[in-house]
Amino acid sequence: MEQAKDFLDESEALHAVLADVSGEQWNTVTQFKGWTLNDVLVHLHFWNRMADLSLNDEAAFQARVAETFAGIQSKGFRATENAMIPERGDELREAWRALYTDMGRRWAGLDPKRRVKWAGPDMSVRSSITARQMETWAHGQEVFDILGVERQETDRIRNIVVLGVNTFGWSYKVHGREVPEVMPRLELTAPSGAVWDFGEPGENRITGPAVDFARVVAQTRNIADTTLTVEGPVAAEWMSIAQCFAGGPEAPPAKGVRHKVGG
Repeated sequence: MEQAKDFLDESEALHAVLADVSGEQWNTVTQFKGWTLNDVLVHLHFWNRMADLSLNDEAAFQARVAETFAGIQSKGFRATENAMIPERGDELREAWRALYTDMGRRWAGLDPKRRVKWAGPDMSVRSSITARQMETWAHGQEVFDILGVERQETDRIRNIVVLGVNTFGWSYKVHGREVPEVMPRLELTAPSGAVWDFGEPGENRITGPAVDFARVVAQTRNIADTTLTVEGPVAAEWMSIAQCFAGGPEAPPAKGVRHKVGG
């Protein structure tokens, strides 16, 4: 299952930029909801553990989901995750790396179509590990941004692009809007220079870098801060509400809020 290797490689890319972080640097506040670098790794490590638990012990996973949601209702999202992951700083970085390395290797040999439980609807193993790559890539963006490092993107971004395509209808439903009958045409340029096409030609079309499309659907950038060309009313509406992740409706960052520090 190639997606497991992509998850592992995405995690390693993030680990590389965090390798020299130490001490009080872990409390650096990012441009995402006031999260610190510690918060980012707590979040990624917690949900990596949850994904692996759903694979190995369904009953334990269901119990942990109930515990998590109860905690979120009583004390909030960040407080709940932070209470469930005791490690911080260098210790957290190593615990996170040990798990994602193990997962990447083990999950590569799984049947991609095997079904697993999740906090929302059940999903395939392929979808589960792709979601972990997406989360790692998306939350990794605030890390790269605040550290002033330009991420070197690769064609494994295609997994996130496909996730964005597959959640076209979800983006409308979660925002309480009627789903258009036809998805806009996508003509996206991969980091390698390849062109990835999705959908049928029509008046609604989105063209430009695949990385920019992934940034919009993962809500790490406002559409105005990308070089995407958007044609047609449906394409414009989609890019204003796109959301490739689960949970309640989220608004994209305002123009100019998310950017690489120092450039």
